Amino acid sequence: MHGLMQDRPLLISSLISFADRFHGGTEIVSRMIEGPIHRYTYRDAHKRARQLAQALQRLGVKDADRVGTLAWNGFRHLEIYYAVSGMGAVCHTINPRLFAEQIVYIVNHAEDQYVFFDLTFAPLAAKLKPLCPKVRGWVAMTDRAHLPAELPDALVFEELLAAESGDYDWPALDEDAASSLCYTSGTTGNPKGVLY
Repeated sequence: MHGLMQDRPLLISSLISFADRFHGGTEIVSRMIEGPIHRYTYRDAHKRARQLAQALQRLGVKDADRVGTLAWNGFRHLEIYYAVSGMGAVCHTINPRLFAEQIVYIVNHAEDQYVFFDLTFAPLAAKLKPLCPKVRGWVAMTDRAHLPAELPDALVFEELLAAESGDYDWPALDEDAASSLCYTSGTTGNPKGVLY
C-alpha cells in the first residue's frame, strides 16, 4: 500500500521550479567577481539554470557525470547547483582552500568531466589543468570580456548560456540518485568523497 501524502519525488529541480512558480519575482542579489552587484529574480535564475543544463547536455554531460566547481557563492554558482543536479549529473563543489596537490587528487579521483571556476581561481585552475587530464573542459564563470589570460582556451560561461534557449524540461529522476559530491578536508591521508 502506498501513502497518499506525496505524489512526486523530492528533486533538487523541484526547488527551483517551486521558487520560480511561487516566488518568481523575488530578487536574488550577489556581488560579481568582476566587481558590480548583480540582481535578478528566481524566474531568471530558473531559466538560466535550464540554459546551462542544455549547454551541459550539448557538451556531452550525462547522468551521474561529475561537474566540479571552484567558486564562491554567487549567482552563477547557484545556477550550476540547479543545472547539474537537476539534469541528473553530480555537482562537485571543490574546496579552493585545500593544497593544490589535494585538489588535483580530488578532481582526478572524482573523474570530473568539466570544472567551472571563478576568476579568483584562474591562476589555480591554470596550474591544475595539466595535472587533470580527464577533465574535458574548464569553464570560466564570466563573459568573454573578462576571460582570464591564464586560461585563454577556457569555455566561457555566458557564451554557453547564450547559445541555449532555456526550453528544457527537468527529467524525472529517482529521488535517491546522487546529486552532490564533497570531499573531506583536514583528515588523515587523502580527502574522502561524500556523495549526497
